[in-house]
Amino acid sequence: MFKLLKEDINCVFDRDPAAHTVFDVITTYPGFHALMIHRVAHLCWGKGFCWLGRFISHMGRWLTGIEIHPGAKIGRRFFIDHGMGVVIGETAIIGDDCTLYHGVTLGGTSWNKGKRHPTLLNGVVVGAGAKVLGPIEIGEGARVGSNSVVVKAVPAGATVVGVPGRVIDRNKSQTTKEREEIASKMGFNAYGATADMPDPVAHAINHMLDHIHAMDKQLEEMKKVLNDSGIEYKEQNIPSLKDCEIKE
Repeated sequence: MFKLLKEDINCVFDRDPAAHTVFDVITTYPGFHALMIHRVAHLCWGKGFCWLGRFISHMGRWLTGIEIHPGAKIGRRFFIDHGMGVVIGETAIIGDDCTLYHGVTLGGTSWNKGKRHPTLLNGVVVGAGAKVLGPIEIGEGARVGSNSVVVKAVPAGATVVGVPGRVIDRNKSQTTKEREEIASKMGFNAYGATADMPDPVAHAINHMLDHIHAMDKQLEEMKKVLNDSGIEYKEQNIPSLKDCEIKE
């Protein structure tokens, strides 16, 4: 028990740079308090003292603003940052080294008995305000973006964003050197919004930049074909990107 308590305290220091001392964590961290209360409530629930487990859970909700059903199964080194508004349902299963931020809901989509809440495998991080709903599995090491609504299973290591949640294709999110150069000369930072929080305007401009680059390549190839065919092509002076930088 003491070893488990020590792990819970150490994981706070690992994931929250605002933590200063052990006394600070023990006395002022609601996520830590909620976890300790849940361990007692879950023990009562498992022993058949269901009302007592629910009452202890209810008191924990009143003290911390975090609602964890005593039936939920939580692994080791679980961390709830800030915590206000977190709701974890009865049949939820959370693996080791998982992290939830405030406003997260691990909820159900059915009133039927049985498994109706999510399963989070080891190392999952769920961002603030996200809703993970139904008896779905979130794969090991997956990330759920803030305010996302996830209703389908997520593969291991994936990042999910949006409403409804969708897996980001990291390969399609990678940028080209030419796009970056065009964007910087236009005075636009196409990557101010990270891949984990996509900006629709940035997304549209990124595609426009790719289109411009593709047209430039096509024109160069057409010029080469004309020259090889003996057709005289009158070269026009086109300002380079270096000459069209926007001055502040």
